Amino acid sequence: MDDIIIRFENFGFQYNAQAEPTLHNINLTVRRGEKILIAGPSGCGKSTLAHCINGLIPFSYRGEMSGSLTICGKESRNLGLFEISQHVGTCLQDSDGQFIGLTVAEDIAFALENDCVEDPELHERVQKAAELVGVAGRLTHAPTELSGGQKQRVALAGILVNKVDLLLFDEPLANLDPATGKSAIELIDEMQEQTGAAVIIIEHRLEDVLHRDVDRIVLMADGRIVADLKPDDLLAGNWLEENGIREPLYLTALKYAGIAVRPDMKPHSIHSLLLTEAEKEQVHSWYQAVTAANPEPDKSSLLEAKDICFSYANGHTALENVSVRIQEGELTAIVGTNGAGKSTFAKVICGFERQQEGTLRFREEDLDSMSIKERADRIGYVMQNPNQMISKTMIFDEVALGLRTRNVAEDEVKARVEETLKICGLWRFRSWPISALSYGQKKRVTIASILVLEPALIILDEPTAGQDYRHYTEMMEFLRELNGRGITVLMITHDMHLMLEYARRALVFHESRLIADNSCAAVLTNPELVEQASLKETSLYELAILCGIENGQSFVERFIAFEREEKRG
Repeated sequence: MDDIIIRFENFGFQYNAQAEPTLHNINLTVRRGEKILIAGPSGCGKSTLAHCINGLIPFSYRGEMSGSLTICGKESRNLGLFEISQHVGTCLQDSDGQFIGLTVAEDIAFALENDCVEDPELHERVQKAAELVGVAGRLTHAPTELSGGQKQRVALAGILVNKVDLLLFDEPLANLDPATGKSAIELIDEMQEQTGAAVIIIEHRLEDVLHRDVDRIVLMADGRIVADLKPDDLLAGNWLEENGIREPLYLTALKYAGIAVRPDMKPHSIHSLLLTEAEKEQVHSWYQAVTAANPEPDKSSLLEAKDICFSYANGHTALENVSVRIQEGELTAIVGTNGAGKSTFAKVICGFERQQEGTLRFREEDLDSMSIKERADRIGYVMQNPNQMISKTMIFDEVALGLRTRNVAEDEVKARVEETLKICGLWRFRSWPISALSYGQKKRVTIASILVLEPALIILDEPTAGQDYRHYTEMMEFLRELNGRGITVLMITHDMHLMLEYARRALVFHESRLIADNSCAAVLTNPELVEQASLKETSLYELAILCGIENGQSFVERFIAFEREEKRG
């Protein structure tokens, strides 16, 4: 039996609405049992490639194909969508676009019901899949009641019950907390071992995916495959840097220490990394030569929350006695388990929800006496799901909406919107309809629509989910510039690198409570706290241990200080 599941031969694709092809001369073979990571900057064609594999092209997105694409030996042009789905199971980046059932159980069971699987086998398989991804306690909930990370788990469970030849994951980690993301990668690994299926993972979070071995990394740029290599070979070269992909932090640290990364070091994982004693000493010497950043002085209070308690109508307690003080001009990260109360806390600050107990003050004013509109003049909020924020058809109009409702002069609207679109990497799409954008691009539109207003405090729920490193960096540097001009920033994030690189302080939530308020390095070098809050120890900490550096927190702090100086001069 032929073990080739997917074969692209000189394949190209051009959307009907586009003047130029999105994919050019793709040659790629995926065999049974292989695990392949596809990476590349936003707009490079990764999602289009995935849509060709799972049948969304041509059945949902119309365009012109050239060359050949075969699925299990059959030309894809001759297959129906149902037949393709028997071979390819897909977990979409935008989980909301994948839900069918009114409850979690119904959604997981959807494929089984279509295959006429009878009780009790159906219930048994649904229960097993739900337990594997940690949603067994939410089978009766509606998908809309779940957090972003929980939705992602349900989507994973929905393809667990399928017996397909290829499992395709489009950014499966985008909305997951670090520990859950780690579990998801382990789960994908287990699924492959159990089924023998091929696995394709499309993901920006390279280091997190490489928590488990992959056979190859396929790197794309400008609609072409620019590299198809084993992980050690790819990471030892300059492929990632040249194509705007963030490399694992421990490799960056080795390069800062003057160590050339080689394939024989097995650099694909911090746990496989092989260093000589001389190289370990070289890292130690670099660490001793670098100084940590000076602590920032205390500033006046901007926002103060005291003893905040909030429960939803169904009785679920989301916040319990949360007290915190945010200073003027801070850039602070909010981290913790999916469903721990992070997003709820942000909604209470903005007035979308009202706490049952406790007080909120903004520059010594009582926030509880202000309307949502009055709060919006002071506080901007970018939601985790961009689909819940967008109300206009065209990108320019969406970003301009807040300014126009405030009766800002049209000349100023145009200037401010155009500048924001450039910074957020959306300038070339300024005349596009929002419906033509990817999920990550929609995210940038919603962020731009708030950034253009320059509020005193901006809260961003997962600002970089789905963003490539270049756009991630541009956006965060823009936020840092705003922060430098006095705008206070709160970021809800699962990205530990983002937290380390840009935030000075981390608020850690777990089971509705604020359990830690400390520097980011202190949080991520505390194993007990990391485990409790479903975070992930930074690979810098593990590199410090590997090199015999006792003070892992100091090593992380000095790395971040050095990198800030390297990037910003």
